[in-house]
Amino acid sequence: MFVLDYILSPSSMSYSYHCRKVTDFLPHHPGGSKAILQLAGRDATKDYDPIHPPGTLESGLRLEAKLGRIEPSTLPRPEEPPLRDTPGILVPLDTLLNLDDIEEVAKRQISYKVWAYYYSAADDLISKRLNNEVYRSILLRPRVFIDVEKCDISTTLLGYKVGLPVYVSPAAAARLAHQTGEAGIAQACGKFDVMQLISNNASMSPEQIVEHSMPGQVFGFQFYVQVVQSKNEAMLARINKLSDKIKFICLTLDAPTPGNREHDERAANTGTILSVTSIAHSDDPPPVLLKPVGIADQLFAGTARNLTWETTLPWLRARTNLPIVLKGIQTHEDARLASLHAPVVRGIILSNHGGRELDTSPPAIHTLLEIRKYCPEVFDKLEVWVDGGVRRGTDVVKAMCLGARGVGIGRAGLWGLAAGGPEGVERTLESTYILHQEPAALSGPN
Repeated sequence: MFVLDYILSPSSMSYSYHCRKVTDFLPHHPGGSKAILQLAGRDATKDYDPIHPPGTLESGLRLEAKLGRIEPSTLPRPEEPPLRDTPGILVPLDTLLNLDDIEEVAKRQISYKVWAYYYSAADDLISKRLNNEVYRSILLRPRVFIDVEKCDISTTLLGYKVGLPVYVSPAAAARLAHQTGEAGIAQACGKFDVMQLISNNASMSPEQIVEHSMPGQVFGFQFYVQVVQSKNEAMLARINKLSDKIKFICLTLDAPTPGNREHDERAANTGTILSVTSIAHSDDPPPVLLKPVGIADQLFAGTARNLTWETTLPWLRARTNLPIVLKGIQTHEDARLASLHAPVVRGIILSNHGGRELDTSPPAIHTLLEIRKYCPEVFDKLEVWVDGGVRRGTDVVKAMCLGARGVGIGRAGLWGLAAGGPEGVERTLESTYILHQEPAALSGPN
């Protein structure tokens, strides 16, 4: 079993391809052995590269696994997976007036497999749709005769000044959308002084993402607790060293296992079932047919499922001094429990993971309304943020009027990146800024 990787030479801007043997690594692959076996017998570079930070092979494989250089022209060229649509002519970004426009352009620039991973949600997509639709059912009550000539929409999150109450939620594998990946999103966030949460499953390392960020730019790090404790210790140590940029740990609680994302599963390996004949011997039984593994299954492998209020929070606090924000709160009961753990817990994010985990779980705005009705004291003990389904500035205003301190956008950042790289993300944030500033003034809130 072999995989190719490449190294870019800065002096010549050329790629040097290497062949590595990964057979012995199969049982230890964090994404499971099936993720590798389904690529048996062919060049796995395009599948591997966009979802792994640079240096992963060097740190994960023994030196003797590197077999040597290979000439790319000698490789067989399998038929490319069909695109969801033929890449269209890039339109001027300033003609994209809202997030729907940006998403439509993005869909024409990426493969079906990438679109399916970004778009996918659990089961029948009920929660995903409701995330969007629920904001339409809430009406604003504009106040008039209020001076809104100077409408300041900046705020603070965990005490850090940001230009917008909008933040970029953690979203994995951004290099599937554009080669600049999460660093491209960071570049755009820096121009608008917007906070970015770095995904635990980012396609770039945290160090690479924050390396060229603006002075004072604020990041958080989404943390999934892994079964292998040494991995947890190593990652937290790295994040602690980046505390001048990464200001808090965002502990994700709503995804102990990937949801049933059927779009992603259908698109796995372009929907084919692979017969792994390359590892079968003549006297073996017929080779096993492997069900293709979706991107989500690969990214979630190795995630711990035994987290509790009593054990996990003290364990995490003992390993970092950074503020802790809990992501994935979906009921007012859990919001109240989180508030009882303040000040260890500094904030909560109301989220159903973009509808990607448990279908029919409530949208964040419903949970926000629950908190206001049943335990409003939560707002006095910690910051409450929301994410999921935000498409318009009016959505941001509604969430803030109901008590949210910050409002996250997840897929929108990826669509912007796919539509135009860092400039596409800038257009996403610019659209959000314009579409938020105007309703903020029109509604007349303090």
